[in-house]
Amino acid sequence: MWEYMERRAVRCAEYILETNATVRDCAAHFNISKSTVHKDVSERLSEIDPQLQKEVRKVLDKNLAERHIRGGDATRRKYKGA
Repeated sequence: MWEYMERRAVRCAEYILETNATVRDCAAHFNISKSTVHKDVSERLSEIDPQLQKEVRKVLDKNLAERHIRGGDATRRKYKGA
């Protein structure tokens, strides 16, 4: 694996852990695609630092479980102003 990919994967993982960011938030922050972030923290990170990958997986699983709530809140805010 290329060194810049390893650095990017670790930076994304640290950002997600520090901010409880979603994959989309992380992608926007680093100006990369969601697919790249997902591949970095799911596949590449497990080769680099398995413990860090497990911690990030917990945050991403929590975000996944809460996603339906966030969507409902966004819709409520959208139509409340109208």
